[in-house]
Amino acid sequence: MLDSIHTRNYIEEDNLIISDKIFTSRLMLGTGKYRNLREAQNSISSSKTSIVTVAIRRAQNAKETGKSNLIDGLDWKKLWILPNTAGCETAEEAIRIAQLGHEITKKIGQANNKFVKLEVIPDSKLLFPDPIGTLKAAEYLVNKGFDVLPYIYPDPILAKQLEDIGCKTVMPLGSPIGSGQGIQNINNLEAIIENAKIPIIVDAGISSASEASKAMEIGASAVLLNTAVAKSKNPVYMANAMRLAVISGRKCYLAGIMKKEKNAKASSPKSGLLKLI
Repeated sequence: MLDSIHTRNYIEEDNLIISDKIFTSRLMLGTGKYRNLREAQNSISSSKTSIVTVAIRRAQNAKETGKSNLIDGLDWKKLWILPNTAGCETAEEAIRIAQLGHEITKKIGQANNKFVKLEVIPDSKLLFPDPIGTLKAAEYLVNKGFDVLPYIYPDPILAKQLEDIGCKTVMPLGSPIGSGQGIQNINNLEAIIENAKIPIIVDAGISSASEASKAMEIGASAVLLNTAVAKSKNPVYMANAMRLAVISGRKCYLAGIMKKEKNAKASSPKSGLLKLI
């Protein structure tokens, strides 16, 4: 009985920890592709996310054009901003944008926030990240005191190299950005998770709640998604569905999933059966 109580308390108090920061939600949400600002705000609220990622280039452009953007429309006392370097094709570009991102965190009252979601993507068609450029930019930013969360193809060797140079998480893709193809390369993801001593966050390609749950069931620390919510028929409902899926998948993982058997096994024991006369 005591063991079950300890297990329950652990599950209830299970928070995501990145770089000594504690977050109550394991669902991270992007801010692009919504039909309008209000829909984005309501979806983020429905998701109960702790971390919201914002493309710094898009935010900068919105300021220049005078358009409204989520930087001004969200309560940053309740949310942690994760600036990302989306749109950067080289390590040098990503480094400059990361530095701009930190200036934005200071302006919204998060001066101690040096998080950056590092994306280096020279491929405009498949949008696969550049492993060499990512590693180069990550090493530079880590040495400058940034908490680097690199977005990568699910390569276990690269994931370990990024961990070894000091990245705070690694974010392998489930499938190509915005594709909705779900969790692919599951063996690679499992290998990354098994060998990591830092949180592993599955990012990109998820389209449904079942896929978000699956990522958590294999041991991912969190899930980051955007298109699945923003491009659904009802983003507010979908955001809540994803919230519940991440919680369910995480609890399933912590509970310990039963091993698959080749043959059927009866639920009731054969011993002690009543004899029919």
